[in-house]
Amino acid sequence: MLHIGCHLSSSKGFAAMGRQALELGADTFQFFTRNPRGSKAKDLDHADAAALVELMREHQFAPIIAHAPYTLNLCGKEEANRTFARETMADDLRRLEFVPGQYYNFHPGSHVGQGTEAGIAYIAEGLNAILRADQSTTVLLETMAGKGSEVGGRFEELREILDRVELSDKMGVCLDTCHVSDGGYDIIGDLDGVLTEFDKVIGLGHLKAIHLNDSKNPTGAHKDRHACIGEGCIGLEALARVGMEDRAHHRPSEMSGGQQQRVAIARAIATRPPIIMADEPTGALDSKTGRHVLEILRELYREGTTILLITHDDSIAATARRVVRLSDGKVIADHPQEVDWE
Repeated sequence: MLHIGCHLSSSKGFAAMGRQALELGADTFQFFTRNPRGSKAKDLDHADAAALVELMREHQFAPIIAHAPYTLNLCGKEEANRTFARETMADDLRRLEFVPGQYYNFHPGSHVGQGTEAGIAYIAEGLNAILRADQSTTVLLETMAGKGSEVGGRFEELREILDRVELSDKMGVCLDTCHVSDGGYDIIGDLDGVLTEFDKVIGLGHLKAIHLNDSKNPTGAHKDRHACIGEGCIGLEALARVGMEDRAHHRPSEMSGGQQQRVAIARAIATRPPIIMADEPTGALDSKTGRHVLEILRELYREGTTILLITHDDSIAATARRVVRLSDGKVIADHPQEVDWE
């Protein structure tokens, strides 16, 4: 089963995020543990955390993803920066034990001129200082774009970090599609080859989550500039293949944009259900993404999926096999010969 969610604001607390995820049709979500550009976390509300745990149990959520602040750098040049990162991450992991069994994702860091080998050594050293044998949280190294002196732009660098971590069973990897594409991996033209290389170097058993993001830049740009799904250089078709890839299933997938339409369409693409009910399928999207959504619906139709559209768009209704007025259920058009899906 593919688990799909999006990044949510934690401003209203744990349980509120869980309720919002349900409203979006998601069964996982991601949130920042504290201000992504700062250091101070809100006081922990134990009852609120317990309410989220119960909601997730009741609705059979997949693990959720807590994201560390962007400011942390386990391999910074200054000892004070590395200490700050270790202390903040350790505090986050302590707090996450009140919502046990989840994922904690972080950007490995930038070596800022010390060299990749030194950066890898510092990251592993920091993780060895932070991880505890009794923790229930799995810490995820995120794949990076290789911008500047970032560590983690190549699968081999993540493998080296994992090999040096003593409590390796507490570790995993989050694959960000924007980052790996910007890093030079051709997920557009050779997704199978990229996943095969990931498996060979790191092992798919370590792949715990996917950030399903489009990119504003072409493959190999090393820029790390995200775009909403279907609006960037990777494109909806390639990202749909990631969602349909069996080796990517059973892992939470978090999408940029956070729109209910994208959650629903991504789930439809991935699961190929017999019937799709699309309520105003393009109304909330820009024209480019809307066209992509209709193309996907046409593809699903050709493969045998029944498409039920609820729409006020005459141009869409004109292509339907049957148009029904909702007020009384009367068929007001029945013209299969005019179908435009094909």
